[in-house]
Amino acid sequence: MNLNTLASRWLITTMLLLLAGASMAADTPAATAPAGTSDTPSTTAVPADANAAASANSAAPAQSEGTRSLDEDLQGLKKDVVDLNRDLFVLEEELLYPANTQVAVFVSMDVGDFFALDSLTLKIDNKEVQNYLYTPRETAALIKGGVQRLFVGNLKSGQHELVAFFSGKGPNDRDYKRGATIKFEKGVGAKYLELKITDRARRQQPEFEIRDWE
Repeated sequence: MNLNTLASRWLITTMLLLLAGASMAADTPAATAPAGTSDTPSTTAVPADANAAASANSAAPAQSEGTRSLDEDLQGLKKDVVDLNRDLFVLEEELLYPANTQVAVFVSMDVGDFFALDSLTLKIDNKEVQNYLYTPRETAALIKGGVQRLFVGNLKSGQHELVAFFSGKGPNDRDYKRGATIKFEKGVGAKYLELKITDRARRQQPEFEIRDWE
């Protein structure tokens, strides 16, 4: 399935969502205004025809079932839109970063008292490709075991060098900046690298390393 086909399906599904929403709004019964009051004594209302009342009572469940069916259809269409957006995202990445040139860099943390990450700068072949500032919530997510995809790009086959600079607060709440570097070979397939921050309890300081996922 190509990008144009997915985009067309997404457009059609979105239009169906809008039409379904409009249909549900049209099928919603309008509220009737209360009758006005007057000083003239009111006369006793004449009971409605028994057949009309029975017909109204039988129409209410049918209308409820129709509304429920429309709601289920709408939820199904919303799910289709989500699935199509995911497929479009995957296809876009495959087109922008084909496997034969793709390189991706991930960040993980296993730290406690020795380092609080503030920012991370990434260079590949002496060219800065990423400079990321972290929020406390993002740092907390990494400490809990989360993995961040920091960078994805294209590299030709051959030898390359990656340098990462970690900035933050070290022991005793002092400003701390360290670097790590790795030389790696980019082959035919995609290349994945991990920037890993860990505690070195014996030396009471953080440790930074770059791992090559072979």
